[in-house]
Amino acid sequence: MAYRSTLEARIARKATRAITQHNLIENGDRVMVGLSGGKDSWALLQILDVLRRRAPIDFSLVAITVDSGYEDFQHGLIKEACEARGWEHRVEHTSIGSVMDDLLDPADTPCSLCARFRRGVLYRLAKQVGATKIALGHHSDDFIETLLLNLFFAGTLKAMPARLVSDNGHHVVIRPLVLVSEDETRAYAKACGFPIVGCCCPSCGDLALQRQRVKRLIFDLEREHAGVKSSMLRALGHVVPGHLLDTRLNPVAELAPAAPLLQVQGLEGRL
Repeated sequence: MAYRSTLEARIARKATRAITQHNLIENGDRVMVGLSGGKDSWALLQILDVLRRRAPIDFSLVAITVDSGYEDFQHGLIKEACEARGWEHRVEHTSIGSVMDDLLDPADTPCSLCARFRRGVLYRLAKQVGATKIALGHHSDDFIETLLLNLFFAGTLKAMPARLVSDNGHHVVIRPLVLVSEDETRAYAKACGFPIVGCCCPSCGDLALQRQRVKRLIFDLEREHAGVKSSMLRALGHVVPGHLLDTRLNPVAELAPAAPLLQVQGLEGRL
């Protein structure tokens, strides 16, 4: 019990700092928590409930579980755990799994497409339950892994924002666990006694997936050089635009001299 209290206090401090820094939750908000049944979403729902009871502002919570339609998904365990704690909870049954099978090439990885489908379901349900914010359980490791995935495989320098407004401006997605590590969410969910429910997707946990490869790389780096993950997370909040190659950040017209480049110092005669 003492261990859980200490861990909970540490996670609460980190979540509070993230909420304050990024203006994630405001007075009167109704926060819809995407509850998959995994350790991260359980940790998010629990810590938000703790903060809700202590916060100087008023906000409410509703948990939503999206059932992708995979066989043996134990949504009943999630519902029972929520009912036992007095949490408002709803299960939305979908056919995302079968749709994925129809749309994806066998060689493709389904995770990104599945995430977009699930996000669409959450957007639709947010309106139905009157939610003003949609909270997702992404932790600091997710932010770091996404940064490296985009850097290595997508040719972009980006991760995830702690607060995201949808393209149509109708929804606000928040990630209060941005400063909380995966190890902390795992330990917290275990200490709280939550049933960890897998999504039952056949590709879940496949070590051949790019994200799993990046996860192993970060693990090895952290083992060799303690503090690497903390450094990468700090880097996401300490961007130096002038030292990047994006001309939208450093317009060429403003940086170039008045004379054409090859005329500078008579270089055109030497080439």
